[in-house]
Amino acid sequence: MKYGVNKQILLITAGAVWITAGINILRIGIITWLNNSQDWMFKIGEATVVFLLFFVLIFKRLYYKHTRRIDEKKKTRNCPFSFFDVKSWIIMIFMISLGITIRSFHLLPDSFISVFYTGLSIALILTGILFIRYWWLKRKVNWD
Repeated sequence: MKYGVNKQILLITAGAVWITAGINILRIGIITWLNNSQDWMFKIGEATVVFLLFFVLIFKRLYYKHTRRIDEKKKTRNCPFSFFDVKSWIIMIFMISLGITIRSFHLLPDSFISVFYTGLSIALILTGILFIRYWWLKRKVNWD
């Protein structure tokens, strides 16, 4: 690749993508939550369970996998989209498509969407923050 980005930009981009996705999903979750605000204490508990499941079992592992992979990349001239591997891009496209389909055809009740999206979004945002934090801690290191 003649033009490309360095590892630091890949980390910042990864963080920005995760945070942006999380904010968008949080927006949907909150709008859905406000339309049906009954049993809010129970919903907070459910959203917390969703957050813990996704963050601890899935996203935290992906964070370690992708930061390790980015660390192994060339110092410069990396594809700007290579903060994810091909498998992760496919999974992300599938998840976005599934979410749009579920909401468009009302396949799940709003009470589920509000809880699931809120928990998922917080896990996404926290993972994005981890990428930014990793970049911040490594910013002064002269990466190989």
